[in-house]
Amino acid sequence: MWSSGRATEPRAERRRDAGGAQRVQRTGAVVRRPANFWTPAVHGLLGHLQAAGFPAPRPLGTEGEREILTWIDGESGPAGWAKIVPENGLRRWAAFLRRYHDAVAGYRPPAGSTWSSGPGTCAPGEIICHCDFGPWNGVWQGERIVGLIGFEHARPAPPLFDIAYALEYAAPFRDDSECLRWLRYPRPPDRRRRIEIFCDTYGIAVPADITGRVAWQQRLVLEHCQALARQGIEPQVTWVREGYLDTIRARINWTESLHIP
Repeated sequence: MWSSGRATEPRAERRRDAGGAQRVQRTGAVVRRPANFWTPAVHGLLGHLQAAGFPAPRPLGTEGEREILTWIDGESGPAGWAKIVPENGLRRWAAFLRRYHDAVAGYRPPAGSTWSSGPGTCAPGEIICHCDFGPWNGVWQGERIVGLIGFEHARPAPPLFDIAYALEYAAPFRDDSECLRWLRYPRPPDRRRRIEIFCDTYGIAVPADITGRVAWQQRLVLEHCQALARQGIEPQVTWVREGYLDTIRARINWTESLHIP
């Protein structure tokens, strides 16, 4: 799901309602959840990942207005936050993003593909980014990452979008009190070091103006949330009604005020 950090419920064997509209049910090794206009494009992506040997849900088709996917056993949701706090976990998370990007590097969806952001295929320099690469969407068994979920808002974008999105939560671009109270950090994070570790493990130099890059993707998240809410899509309708866009705007302001030495 496109969560912007709101995806904090554990993946559990239960139904979940988001704004009274989204219902997800697991039965054994199968998950049924509402399909949407982007489902065919996402299923095409998941089929490619299956063929590439990347651990993601396998699409089993649709059933009325519901899509059917395989379940990946392990921990996700809020359990993921603590997994990337240690530097070894941070390295695993960065390496896993690189693994995903390598898996999709040669994938070119059909020109008629429609994503949650609208129709399109990859322009030069673009891949199909995950676009929600936060630790809650990793599936963990102990310290190992065994899968990636939450592909609803995958779409064509430069790889830097996923990198900047991941860094928002891995650096993290949150104030120290939030890191200590909610994000499982035992002490205020050394953001510069964590950014360097992430980028080095991924295989790139730290991008110039990294705070500007993170703020750029935060603005895209805000715009996309607004667009989905205007289309009546949940949970974005509920988030907008509850004032969550103001939270994103405050985070953008905080990011832009941050000085990374």
